[in-house]
Order: sequence, then structure tokens, then C-alpha cells
Amino acid sequence: MAEKLAIAGGTPVLTRGDFKNWPVITDDDRRYINEVLDSGIVAGATAPQVVALQTEWAKFVGARYCLTTASGTAALHMALAAVGVGPGDEVIVPAYTFLASASCIMHQMAIPVFVDIEPNTCTIDPAKIEAVITERTKAIIPVHIQGCPAAMDPILETAGKHDLRVIEDACQAHGALYRGRRCGTMGIAGAFSLNNLKNLCGGEGGLFVTDDEDILKKGDLVRYFGDECDEATLRQKYNSSILGYMYRNQELPAALARGQLRHLEEHNDTRIRNAEYLNRELGNIPGVVPPRCPPDCRHVYWLYALRFDPHAAGIEAPPRRFRMAIEKSLFKEGVLVGQWQTMPVPGQDIFQSMIGIGNRYPWAINEAKGITYRYDPNAYPVAQMFCDSYTIVHSIHPPNGRELNRKVVLAFQKVFDHLGEVMDHADDDIRPGFDGRLYGVG
Repeated sequence: MAEKLAIAGGTPVLTRGDFKNWPVITDDDRRYINEVLDSGIVAGATAPQVVALQTEWAKFVGARYCLTTASGTAALHMALAAVGVGPGDEVIVPAYTFLASASCIMHQMAIPVFVDIEPNTCTIDPAKIEAVITERTKAIIPVHIQGCPAAMDPILETAGKHDLRVIEDACQAHGALYRGRRCGTMGIAGAFSLNNLKNLCGGEGGLFVTDDEDILKKGDLVRYFGDECDEATLRQKYNSSILGYMYRNQELPAALARGQLRHLEEHNDTRIRNAEYLNRELGNIPGVVPPRCPPDCRHVYWLYALRFDPHAAGIEAPPRRFRMAIEKSLFKEGVLVGQWQTMPVPGQDIFQSMIGIGNRYPWAINEAKGITYRYDPNAYPVAQMFCDSYTIVHSIHPPNGRELNRKVVLAFQKVFDHLGEVMDHADDDIRPGFDGRLYGVG
């Protein structure tokens, strides 16, 4: 007799104890953090840990310059300000990403213009960029989503043709490679996040990289109130030349990130092995569509996102309902699943209401000239399809390995062997997800 589904009262395949938490804390982390405590220096743009992290990250990615920041969002904003994006300018960004990829544009009083994504990689579709370029377009922000490199060569080609700046959102792509080049280093500037979930964890923080000294200096001004330092004394002048912010990082997060950096490549290798194993095994189940890595690229799988196809599974149901039913049954089997983003970014309330910063700004700047903007989620059908049908499987991060992921595969097989019964429970009050401690959240 077939094993009874957990959602119907059977025994789950997994327990929470099967999942090991991220980040992996090592002696290197403790050593660098103890250096902070022993030094008594906990902050400052020239403090030893932030300076060392800047040097080490620049060397790792092959960039000339690096600045530590308060977050990946801060690094993106610094880059936009440094390249001169301003009020009424337009910046192109993918329709599927985290809000910060678009909201950073609005902090410069500029206007996000969304482009749909490729179905295989979920990164911005370069073939659709040129159609939205106007005389107001100043930059493109490709996002290396979930560790998957965006198609940078055609993006850079289009940008060069129209004299646009490319700022890479590599917040989820530490160590990812596009045709031998490190993600985050191919545009005029790149941004990385160091928050607790990321492949390179500092708890919080970010990294801004560039090869352009002028962009570095402008980004540094934005990072700290627009206030320059005296070159002789390195003391603050208290005379701001531009509008800046408080975007500096601190010593303890930088120390943790330094320790984590020493193990980034081995941790990425673990993610890749786990993801490739799931790709092979789950790809044999009709109705499961694993993520894909573009040719000649290195996908570092910040998260493992796969899709469910009801037609391929032989089920007559809308994709969204099918996905939600599968998630609930998997969750009851002990698999930690759930969505990370639930809708295309232009579908979020901030773009539907267009309240923005207030009184419809930044859009009001161009509306006063007769230019109108409308964010229709249906205009991005691939992003909408992905949001309807995908889930995240939280089992690939180190120190988890084959033992856990074999059980994940067994749970998938069990659920897909009982799809009729799974659909009977589609409306059960079950809310898939993970507890914060899985990724170091208190």
C-alpha cells in the first residue's frame, strides 16, 4: 500500500531537525570578530576591518575599488547617484526582482521602467530592453537573480549603443561568473549585499565596486553625508558638497564578512552540488521544472527556485492553485518551501498607487511634461507566470548536503505520486515557509 501523505495524517518524510542553519560560523569568523573586540575600534571609514574587507573583496572579484556599505540597497543608490541619475531620468530594471532594485531609483527621484524576464533564467530579457529606451533613459540595472548571471554581453551592447550606464545588482550573486567574468564587475559599478541570508554573510551590510576612480569618489561622498575628508589629517570637514546619506558599514559586520569570505568558494561549491543533485532527481518528475544555469556561466544558487507545471503533471488546474497545493503538501512532509517574491515588482502597491515619495513623485516630474506611466502587471507575462508557479526549496545552503536532499527528493516523489489527493487539500489552512533561525534571524 502506498505511503499515506502527511497532509492526510501520514508520517512526514522530514523534520525541522533535518535542516542545518546558515551561516556556518568558523574559527576565522571568531578570529576577526575578536580582533574588533581587542582593538576597541568598532566603526569608521578607515577602520581596519572595513578597509581589509574592501581590499579583499576587490581582489576576489577583480575590481580596482571597493567600498563597504550599510546594505546592498545603499550600494545601488550610491552607484545611481555617482553616475548622475537624477530627477525625471528613467532607469531600466527587470520586472522580477527584489523591490530594492527599483526603489533605489526612486531615491534619486528617477523613474523605474520595467522589462520582462527570460523564462529560463528569470533575469532581464535583453531582447526587450531597446523597446523601452527613451531620450530620458540613463541607466540599466540588470539583476543576477538568485545567483544566476544575467545575459551581460547583449545588455552591455545595447547600453553602449545608447550611451547608457550599466549598474549590476549582484546582491545575490557573490562568486557567480558570466563567461569567465565575475558578476558585479562588468558594468560601471556593481552592488552586493551582506545580509544574513546571502552567500557572503556579514549579518548586514553591502559592497560597492567599480573600476572608475571618479565613480568611486562620488560614491564615497554619497556614502557619508556628502562630506569630504581632509586629505592631510583624514578628519571630517563638516562641509557637505552634495546631498549624501549615512551608508557606511561597521567593524563587526565587516569582520564577519571577512571570515565568511575565506570560505565563500567552498560554500558556493556545496550549493552548486546540492542544486545540481536536485536538478537531476527532481527533473525526472513530470510537472517539476528545475532552475537552469546559462551556458558558460556559474550559477551560485543563493536560493533554489523551481517551477511546477500542472499540464506536464497531468492535472487540470490553474498554475497558481497547483503550485499552492504542492507547497502545502511538501510543507506537511517537512520540506521547507515557500515563495520569496509573490508578484512582479510593478504589481506592488507602491507602483499601483504611485504615491511614491509623495504627491506622485518622482512620476509627477515627467507627467508635468505630458508623459504618462502605467504599471500593468499583465505587461510582464513571463514574470507573472514565474510568480504563479515557482517555489523556493530551502535545502541547498551549507552545511546541508546529500543526506538532507535525498529526503527532499523522497518527499517530492511521495507528493507527486498522490497528486489527486494533493489537490483535494489545496484549500487547507497551511502556510508554508521557514523559521528565521534557518538563516540566522532572531
